[in-house]
Amino acid sequence: MSPGRRAKAIKTASWVAISGNALLALAKISTGIFANSLSVIADGIDSTGDVIISAITLYIASIISRPPSLKFPYGYAKAETNATNALSFIILFAGAQLAITSAKRLLSGEIHEIPGKAAMVVLCVSIAGKFLLAWQQYKAGKKTNSKMLLANAKNMQGDVLISSAVLLGLVFTHLFHLPVLDPIAALLVSLWVIWVAIRIFLETNVDLMDGNVNKDVYKHVYTIVESVSGVYDAHRLRIRKIGPQKMINIDIEVNGKISLAEAHNIAHEVESKLKCTLDDVFDVAIHMEPYGEHLDEKELGVSKKELL
Repeated sequence: MSPGRRAKAIKTASWVAISGNALLALAKISTGIFANSLSVIADGIDSTGDVIISAITLYIASIISRPPSLKFPYGYAKAETNATNALSFIILFAGAQLAITSAKRLLSGEIHEIPGKAAMVVLCVSIAGKFLLAWQQYKAGKKTNSKMLLANAKNMQGDVLISSAVLLGLVFTHLFHLPVLDPIAALLVSLWVIWVAIRIFLETNVDLMDGNVNKDVYKHVYTIVESVSGVYDAHRLRIRKIGPQKMINIDIEVNGKISLAEAHNIAHEVESKLKCTLDDVFDVAIHMEPYGEHLDEKELGVSKKELL
């Protein structure tokens, strides 16, 4: 998928998420106030956070499609990773605020009324709506290989569980006539939101640190490179992510007696084979050495021994 088509697909998915979450947030907050349900209000605030997240995703989609510039010669694709990392802090802040509000209400003892049944109706609508939004974001995220959309989908999948837990709490509140269950459900919602934020941060931080935890990708690269005739002892393999794409750096040894043109042809074949075989390769940087030299450098990067 071209950068332009990818950005357009992300924008479309973002508009769907903004519209859907805005309607759900408005319905839950207004119903929560009317029905005197803190847990439903908390769920509505979480949906409001989803609107902000989708709006940021929409803005980032217009940045990542820009061509490389003097300031950013590798392009703007990594803005998506930075944005996903920032989204984790927004989600964390929303979860922390919900936790504080719920805890204060529990500790104050000011819990007198059982929430109205309208709160349960709006939660049923929310569960159905969030499920459809999560499916749409996941499908678009897979199609575009967008960590932003996949993170948003994961967040919305959590929202389905959250709304289900809140609904269950309200059902038990009415069955046992215990209004204290409502703020307890709200507190549990907030803890889940905080955990989702931490998990998204940890995942995006790997990319920001130029890490790659998928050993199979490294093994595959070594297999491809060493299948090229004339390549000896590939080493110092490093792979980092630029948005959804891979930047591959590798050292290879060739016969030191061949001509520069022959060595160039070998390197060109390695690069072409990697780009044709692997998905989403941004670029390949190859350092060539005469066979048997620079043994002291082989400990840098990921070695074949580490993949055994």
